[in-house]
Amino acid sequence: MDVPGLEFEARPPSQYAFDFPDSECEGWSTDALTVRFASVRGAKHRYYRQPRQDTARAAVHEATDSIVFAVADGVSSAAESHQGAIEACRASVERILHLLDHTPGPLDPVDVAAHAAERLRQLAEWRLGATQPGTAEVARLYATTLVAGAVRPTAGGLVVELFRVGDSGAWLLNRAGGGYRPLFSSKTGSDTQLVSNEVSALPRIPARIEAATGRLEEPWTLLVGTDGFGDPLGEGDGQVGALFAQHLATPPPPLWLGHVLDFTRETFDDDRTLLAIWPRTGAESR
Repeated sequence: MDVPGLEFEARPPSQYAFDFPDSECEGWSTDALTVRFASVRGAKHRYYRQPRQDTARAAVHEATDSIVFAVADGVSSAAESHQGAIEACRASVERILHLLDHTPGPLDPVDVAAHAAERLRQLAEWRLGATQPGTAEVARLYATTLVAGAVRPTAGGLVVELFRVGDSGAWLLNRAGGGYRPLFSSKTGSDTQLVSNEVSALPRIPARIEAATGRLEEPWTLLVGTDGFGDPLGEGDGQVGALFAQHLATPPPPLWLGHVLDFTRETFDDDRTLLAIWPRTGAESR
């Protein structure tokens, strides 16, 4: 049986982390899609007065009615990883919007990841007052994971394109049956013999970037989340999986998603971020 974590009043983050609130949420719809996301500070950071290191961002590409998104999880060993996460999300969303303006074909994950890594390098250059800081210097300040992509309406249906750097994840939730289909390899799956805490993160770009493409159709919902959500979810067959299958059966109010995401479970005390995208039916879109 799952054991809840201890309840306590959150402590304030350090005085210069005022621009990173404990929690944030967002929600809106286009004619074809509905998006919700929430990000909450984990119990560990609430106790030790550290800012939330997770971030999510989403935007609509108005010319195509696509939803562009990014989710990032700042690496805890980096001194300013909360800054790195938000800048990686901003840079990725900006770059994907630009690519959708100018490139009719599939998204280029390397291009987007490189753009985000360059933003982190520029931030480190400003922070250190140094020209061309090395990758290790940038990583010590701003290392972050990243999942970014888009859902595009096409003549053949809704097309999903996304990629990741690091260990944040993505899933398809079957709202009819309650099952979760991972879109990337899992570090906690039943076929995993050993769990590693080592993370390959921006500004380093792996030789092979993990990418996934497919269709978003009923009764599926696209989920993108940091490991603060993915680790307690596991394979989706426990209480956490059942909780989110219930509350994501239809798009919840954004504040309610934040409330549900802020569940308590012993040993799972990381920041949690979850972005969800639902296809809209004909009746909903009218």
